[in-house]
Amino acid sequence: MNPSENDYCLILAGGIGSRLWPMSRKGKPKQFLDPFGVGRTLLQQTYDRFARFMPESHIFVSTNVDYLPLINEQLPQLDDEHILEEPLHRGTLASVAWGTVVISKLNPKGNILVSPADQMIQNDEAFRDDVLHALDFVAREESIVVMGVEPTRPETNYGYIQLNDDAREEDFYTVRSFTEKPELHFAEMFVADGGFLWNAGLFAFNVTVMLDTIYKLVPEYQVEIPQMLADAEIADPKFLPEFFSVLPNLSIDLSIMERSDNVSVHRCHFGWADLGTWATLKVGADENDNVTLNTRTLLHNCHGNVIRLSDGRMAIIEGLTDYLVAEEGDVLLICPKGRATVRRLMTDAQLESGVE
Repeated sequence: MNPSENDYCLILAGGIGSRLWPMSRKGKPKQFLDPFGVGRTLLQQTYDRFARFMPESHIFVSTNVDYLPLINEQLPQLDDEHILEEPLHRGTLASVAWGTVVISKLNPKGNILVSPADQMIQNDEAFRDDVLHALDFVAREESIVVMGVEPTRPETNYGYIQLNDDAREEDFYTVRSFTEKPELHFAEMFVADGGFLWNAGLFAFNVTVMLDTIYKLVPEYQVEIPQMLADAEIADPKFLPEFFSVLPNLSIDLSIMERSDNVSVHRCHFGWADLGTWATLKVGADENDNVTLNTRTLLHNCHGNVIRLSDGRMAIIEGLTDYLVAEEGDVLLICPKGRATVRRLMTDAQLESGVE
């Protein structure tokens, strides 16, 4: 399948990446880093992946204005019209709404695939096929499509999508439920059941369907959506409406995906890993489930650890299990991999010394 002239991509690259602190810092969040030492940052890899099969004129990047210098440095091929910078963080709903308005102005028949900028995709050909099938589906059906992948383990830090039995067509199903970060016994049940997919955080829609859905489901946007459309007709799309700063801080998942009755799920076939937290990092794990990120190590009797040191440094560790050892700049963090602990320590460090 080839891309349609109506197909577009919106890459969300405005997050602060706090859950991967201290590697991800306020001045340079994780999407602008190359944690695996492959020579391209996560944002660059995401852009490259779409540019292989989609015209670059159809790829947009949404970010915070503070990160504009990083966008310009890492994606110099992007012109101003394809960078949608926001003056402050207002959640994924605001980013998706404004990006949809901008693309709908260019093409009222546009179909958009929204992607985070910080994922690992292991099979680019399968990814291309799945994305194009999702875009073809939303061009024909009045449905928003979320993309799911087969779970390979009972992961408690991922979101799950439960499928209904009634397939709309091959690999497309209606959604029965969403579950975010379940307890371990529920995650084990989901994997054993076979009717659940991991939520990959990618979704597709037709511009008209998305704008209509936001208008119907989010009362705070019933004035803003028409105003956005009016502003897009008369203003440079690079500049956000003045009222953007008063938009509520809402996520697209809670506001739309989990409330709409026109959401379908696409069972995808590409290998996938989320880089949202230290605990979910499994890419490149050794036989003892240790993950080392672009770091030389010598490990003895170590299991389930994540290790990432600054360039040129080596970790020699004995007898450590399920720990995080992460160094960046002036911070060395050693603690259990649990997300809550990392966040608490990050907050304490910031309060104590002003560390970003």
